Amino acid sequence: MFGDIFWLFLKANLLSTSGLVAIGLLHTELVGRYLTQAQFVEAVGVTSILPGSEAVKLAFFIGYRLGGVEGAAAAFLGTILPPVVLVGALMVMLRRLGRPAWIERLVDGLTPAISALMFFVAGRMLLDGGHLPDWRVAVIALCSAVALARGLSAPLVLLVSGLLGVWWFA
Repeated sequence: MFGDIFWLFLKANLLSTSGLVAIGLLHTELVGRYLTQAQFVEAVGVTSILPGSEAVKLAFFIGYRLGGVEGAAAAFLGTILPPVVLVGALMVMLRRLGRPAWIERLVDGLTPAISALMFFVAGRMLLDGGHLPDWRVAVIALCSAVALARGLSAPLVLLVSGLLGVWWFA
């Protein structure tokens, strides 16, 4: 199981450019094979209200759920290895080359694709297997979107939404 967990997180972090994009890739890889939709949403929800890197927190949480301490270690290594190696290599390369314009164009090209991936995963999580959400879910989602658009802190919005869910869905 160590190798499976390590490979899963390594692949997600090699193919993504941020913790949030990794969440989308992990959703695709995990839900249905290793976790249910509800378990994945729980993992994202719990780790989102804690401080720190989204990818690392989610790796520990999911890795532990899948394989205990060994699974958490495998997920952590798979998560941190790509950025450590790639950033180290990039630092060496940029030190020799300066800051080429193609890097800025690369980021400009990645931005819309990353946005689309995040939107797609959010939609899949909200629809939960093709079923229309309860109207209360839609209200919480809309209020959260408005709060985030007005500049409220994402962890605060998640915490308040979670507490509202505890009260409203009791």
